[in-house]
Amino acid sequence: MIDSAMFYLIGTLYPLVARATYPALGFPLYPGEVGAGDGSAADKEKGRKEAEAAIAEPLGVFSSFFIGKDKFIGGTSPSIADIRLGSPLEFLAAIDYALPAWAKSYMANLEAALGKADAEPAADVRGYIKHVKSQPGAQRD
Repeated sequence: MIDSAMFYLIGTLYPLVARATYPALGFPLYPGEVGAGDGSAADKEKGRKEAEAAIAEPLGVFSSFFIGKDKFIGGTSPSIADIRLGSPLEFLAAIDYALPAWAKSYMANLEAALGKADAEPAADVRGYIKHVKSQPGAQRD
């Protein structure tokens, strides 16, 4: 379950999170992506919005299949898969993505279970996002 969740994260969820959030964070996109190409600003924004809209489906898979009735992926204790999922969930704040209630609870559970090992890196991500959003001309939805 943990391996499957990690492959699903890196192959399905994270590419969408990257396409949706990297422009707002000032990160370069991958070669071949519409956002990294010579397309128009409208095409790039269309691609970003399509990726953002598509995030709900893999999030639903994490909720219903990988976590289900458990507290964490595959059980009652956090694993590397949970740590890997926590980061993309944090990055979604860059685009003010409305996380589902389960994801908010999940992130709180992860921070409670891991303590500083989760809270400190999460605070760094939150601080970076706050900094980026405070910059003149920051991309906002």
